[in-house]
Amino acid sequence: KKARGITINTAHVEYETANRHYAHVDCPGHADYVKNMITGAAQMDGAILVVSAADGPMPQTREHILLARQVGVPYIIVFMNKCDMVDDAELLELVEMEVRELLSKYDFPGDDIPIIKGSALKALEGDKGELGEGAIMKLAEALDSYIPTPERAIDGAFLMPVEDVFSISGRGTVVTGRIERGIIKVGDEVEIVGIRPTAKTTCTGVEMFRKLLDQGQAGDNVGILLRGTKREEVERGQVLAKPGSITPHTHFTGEVYVLSKEEGGRHTPFFNNYRPQFYFRTT
Repeated sequence: KKARGITINTAHVEYETANRHYAHVDCPGHADYVKNMITGAAQMDGAILVVSAADGPMPQTREHILLARQVGVPYIIVFMNKCDMVDDAELLELVEMEVRELLSKYDFPGDDIPIIKGSALKALEGDKGELGEGAIMKLAEALDSYIPTPERAIDGAFLMPVEDVFSISGRGTVVTGRIERGIIKVGDEVEIVGIRPTAKTTCTGVEMFRKLLDQGQAGDNVGILLRGTKREEVERGQVLAKPGSITPHTHFTGEVYVLSKEEGGRHTPFFNNYRPQFYFRTT
């Protein structure tokens, strides 16, 4: 941590409950570090929003919620900290209401989100009471019950971005890449999607480290042999996918973070007709 108490790099800790193993990332809450969070939070399955019971929602609380919304964090649980500093139950209720309203404002289900009241200090001091260790146990239970088990990449519909295309004489066309999700088996129909009109073909072979396999799965770097597909009909940047599972788009709405020149970005402004370059998977 820096002297101002701002987390710059994401800190990773791991812990487990009876049911699950959690990888926990402490994310920067400060605007200067938004990009860190964008890079670190894209794969988050849930978030714990910490709010001080003594202060109520602060400007950074709103920032955290907005950021969670923007980077697509699907579930939030609230930990109301420093409850040992507030004697008035009505005040705690008021803070809870404010937090719920703020969450609803950013399209999270404010009324349904679990809010756990506790004191991190008491928990760290080993206090066994309901604001101390009791609250941490409650928080762990809330994580287990409120955040659904994420779909593992292997359970998704097959998708592989094409990195390279080869022609093997006597065998046909092979496309290589890392399978992003799902499983591909010899004999499966696949679609070649993107850049040009979608085409259908069949996988007639899966190869990994020069060995022929009967299937490949998420995470594998493979070569896939395609039946009847010509070398010039496929190119890097397209994706192979389970038929009907994805739709290509030529128009979309996006959100951008423009790096400042200190961060290695541009030092000149954008002018009219500026054409930025986008990178999608392998293109």
